[in-house]
Amino acid sequence: MRNRISRARRHAALGVSVAALAAGVTTGAGPAAAQPGVAAAAAAECSSAYKIEQKLASGTTWRMCWRYDSKAGMVLEDISYQPKGEAAPIKVLNSARLGQIHVPYDDGSVEYDDLTGFGFAQGLMNLDPGECPGGTIKSVKVPDSWDPDHSDVNGLCTTTRSRGHAYRMQGDSANKVYQAQGKDLLVYSVNQVGWYEYMTEWRFQDDGTITMNLGATGSLSYEDYDAGDGRGWPIGKGPRAQATSHSHNAFWRLDFALDGSSKNRVEQYDSTVTAAAQGQQTATVKTTRTPVTKELAGDAKSYRWWRMVSAVGKNKDWHPRSYEIVPGPSTKYPGRAFTKHDVYFTEYNPCEQFASNNTGSCAAGAGTSVDKWVNGQDLTHPVVWMNVGFHHIARDEDQQPMPVHWQGFSIAPRDVTAMNPLTPAELAGQNGHWEPGS
Repeated sequence: MRNRISRARRHAALGVSVAALAAGVTTGAGPAAAQPGVAAAAAAECSSAYKIEQKLASGTTWRMCWRYDSKAGMVLEDISYQPKGEAAPIKVLNSARLGQIHVPYDDGSVEYDDLTGFGFAQGLMNLDPGECPGGTIKSVKVPDSWDPDHSDVNGLCTTTRSRGHAYRMQGDSANKVYQAQGKDLLVYSVNQVGWYEYMTEWRFQDDGTITMNLGATGSLSYEDYDAGDGRGWPIGKGPRAQATSHSHNAFWRLDFALDGSSKNRVEQYDSTVTAAAQGQQTATVKTTRTPVTKELAGDAKSYRWWRMVSAVGKNKDWHPRSYEIVPGPSTKYPGRAFTKHDVYFTEYNPCEQFASNNTGSCAAGAGTSVDKWVNGQDLTHPVVWMNVGFHHIARDEDQQPMPVHWQGFSIAPRDVTAMNPLTPAELAGQNGHWEPGS
């Protein structure tokens, strides 16, 4: 892996040239294929070229702006959600982006911080129209491009996807079934670092859920087949060529602004299970709310969850609006202090930009990783850092190309609307404690 930087630059430049040529050849594809949209240089405000607005078939509309950062890559800002029946958009986030991809190798030989150390943003790849069916590919000007003659990359896809059932409910008679197929706005880009190609994917569902995924694909590095027993896995003929195992510790940085205010509240919920007492048929479960008023390094566990609560907005049932953090599967890497926890809540500080190898201009002694920023400050403008780990032990099926392996999490609306935002009109009266025939 000694040549990782030069390989990353060489392959990124090659990807730009080849994909650009391919895009030029295929722009006459059929109506299902995306056509690149050209954007001017980023403006101080969100001009039309940097706006994303999509009304889904269910009536839900998502709105946001995008920009491209020289290290973080794609950044989504001013994200709002407007389900049918709501008179105005409901703001959810000031900004959302990757916060780091930390890659340590199992043999202890090396580790990488891909966003701040290895040109993640400069490796933005051109997308083929066939990769964005029915959508639009936007042109992105890559800052600090390795190839200044090809700094404009057709690298951002916005399209819609079906996700299967949004709900299904049998009615009062066997002749009535309520069901709906869910739709998502999909926003994604692909960045090459070394032999890996990272797919940064954002799914905005018509029920208000936002899912953030990082997919790793591309190729195994041909220089990393010298791992010892227990540090790798034999790939190809026989037992000798062992691809070195490693971890992908992906961080996301979310700056919430529920109902337009950054002064949100963090709450932690824990449920305690008590064995059934005499006369009870089963165990009892009690859930306790703990306000998180100071910075926190949190650990996910069974019967624990967190939510971000609006300080200013309520739904039509007069319940405070909030978003629940829903962790995905994760292999937590204990080898570094900043990867030992699943989530960090820190007070907003503009210099705290990346979860490790931070390049923000923080004061001396502030530390360069997110664990150092949890130091007892009151949370008045909380920022969420989500850590999701994947331990990659290669397999024969990883060749060739390597299938995408995904890691990520979601934030789900909790009391943002008074009912399911996709409720059919016939069931709109069944809110709260209702009885048939009432």
